[in-house]
Order: sequence, then structure tokens, then C-alpha cells
Amino acid sequence: MQQETNNWLYPLNVQNDFHFNSSARDFTVEEIALYDFSGEGEHLILKIRKKDMTTWEMLDVLASHLGIKKRDIGYAGLKDKNAMTIQHLSILKKHQEQLESFEHPQIKVLQTFVHNNKIRLGHLKGNRFHIRLKKVLGVQKDKIESSLKWIATFGVPNYFGIQRFGNSGQNWEDGKAILEGKLKIRDKTKREFLINAYQSYLFNHWLSKRIELSLLLEKFTQEEVEQIMNLEKGSLEHTKKQPHFFKLLRGELMMHYPHGRLFELEDLENEAKRFMDRDIAPTGLLSGEKSNRSTGLAKEFEASYDHALQTQGGRRYAWIFVDEIEGKHIEEKAHYELSFVLPKGSYATNVLDVLRGK
Repeated sequence: MQQETNNWLYPLNVQNDFHFNSSARDFTVEEIALYDFSGEGEHLILKIRKKDMTTWEMLDVLASHLGIKKRDIGYAGLKDKNAMTIQHLSILKKHQEQLESFEHPQIKVLQTFVHNNKIRLGHLKGNRFHIRLKKVLGVQKDKIESSLKWIATFGVPNYFGIQRFGNSGQNWEDGKAILEGKLKIRDKTKREFLINAYQSYLFNHWLSKRIELSLLLEKFTQEEVEQIMNLEKGSLEHTKKQPHFFKLLRGELMMHYPHGRLFELEDLENEAKRFMDRDIAPTGLLSGEKSNRSTGLAKEFEASYDHALQTQGGRRYAWIFVDEIEGKHIEEKAHYELSFVLPKGSYATNVLDVLRGK
């Protein structure tokens, strides 16, 4: 799935081959808490490290040991299975004694804190990723570092990752079949997950179309791109000269970055500068109920991917910025040690895809 939707040429035209193995040895994800823990209250915050298991599997193990229901454990987000991940969970403080006898080969409680509320989904600033790339020789090292400079300046597209689409990449097809009445799923949670996979599929394809437009504007004149994409003459005025690679369109729905209110773009030139300064960023449609829609030319690009889905809709950042990028080449091992921070809901695979030139 990811290969299909991300089949666009990296702006610097750099094709780079390296090996990345998504495993606990080569891939670490560390959650960045949304707030400091208060030190008082009836909840116990657990800083937990897990290896090669899903968050759901970890919750099952903990709930069984503590003698509670899985829903009684608070968590901020789901973490990768094929990785070493560090995240925060919350339980009621009254279970602290049972926790002291907890042991598991794949789970370790690193620290505990007392706090006054349960952790809820979304209660995190972002995630810090540590990745080891292999088979990185001298020329590849230079290409990676050149690409990282581009990423540090412009950021990366905010595609949904392969995790949304299952091992086969086809979960979205089941979601579509459910909406068309061709497939019935009784399990409400699974049904919603599959529909959301289709929602994510539509978003990814819309984003690919917008990136195609930006790439064309890098290579051709405004008038030529309007002809190529069958757009009204003059509709791309003030677009090509924008400082950011990802070009904004009239009628775009923007959000303050990295969080804030949604608003419609009015001054194209001024807002393009604010986007380059990381003050705001464009959003894409998550088809569904109660979704805000763009207008003007932005709506024309959105319309093909706007389906009446029976699920909660919304907007998602189309483009995100990458912070705290650090890289080190281990020449004798042909490894490249890379770390960076992404906002919540974003995938490290988007950074790796840009590094590869996909």
C-alpha cells in the first residue's frame, strides 16, 4: 500500500539504497509526554518499554496480571510491534502493590509517577525515533545527509503508514466493501477500523495528487501545469513562486502548527510564507461525518476523494515538520544512526521514504 501511494520522485531527485530492518535492535520509538506528571492524585503513570509486541498485546498482559479490564488502562497512542517502544500508561494507584510483582520477558516498567488523571488517547506531544540504517557506504552517506538537509528545511508529507492497511495492505478494500453493503462485520471496533483504513486510503491518494502538482510546478510553467492538469487558466496564479515545495492553493484549509484552530486560507502569498516558517500547515480531508470542506481550487483536488463515509470525519495535516534531526555514520559497520522527532499521529516511514527518494 505504502509503495503504491508514495510513488513520487523525491524533490532533490536523489535515489538512495540502504537497508532498514524494522526490529527492536534497529528501531526504537519513545513517546514524548504531553505534560509533566503532577506527583499527586489517584493514578499511577507507568513508563514502559516493550519489544516485538503490539500495544494491545501489552495491555492484555498487564490487565491479566493486575486483575483488571483492558479498558481500565490508559494509554496515549498505539506503538509499532516490530520495534522497541517506550510509552506511558496509567492505572489506578491502588494496583501498585500487584504491579511490584510484575515480570515479563518483553515488557519492563522503567519508572512510575503519581498523577491526578487517567492518560487518554492523544495525550502526547509526539514521538522520538531512533533508527539504524545498514549497508550505508560513503556515497550513500552523502546522499542521506543531503536529503536530511532538505527534510530539515521543508519537512515530509504526512501519509498514513502501512500500519493502517494491514500486512497485505488491503484493509481499505474491506472498509470500502462494508460501506457498499458487500461485507458485514458484527464487531463494531473492527468495522470502524476497516472503514478508517478506507478513509486513510482516500487521504493518501489525495496527498499523492497534490504532491504531483507540486512536482509539476517545479519543472514547468504555471500555464503549462494548468494545461497538463486541465485546470482553469490563471487558477495557479501566485503558486509556483511559493517558497515551500508543497504548494498551497486558493480555498485551502490551514491549521496552526503543530496544533491549533482550523481556518480558510485568504492571503495566498502571506500564508505561503507562514507555512515556510512553520507557523501554519495545510490540511487534507478525512472523509466522513462533520468534516470541514475546502473551497475554490483546493476543493477541486479534494472532490474526487470526498466520499460519504459512515464514520467520524475531520482534517489531518497534509505536511509535517521533522525536529531534532541527528545523524551519525558508523563507517566501519556501514551503519547510519538516525534520530528525529515527529508530531503525534505521524509515521517514521514517511521520513525513510523521502530518504530513499520515493
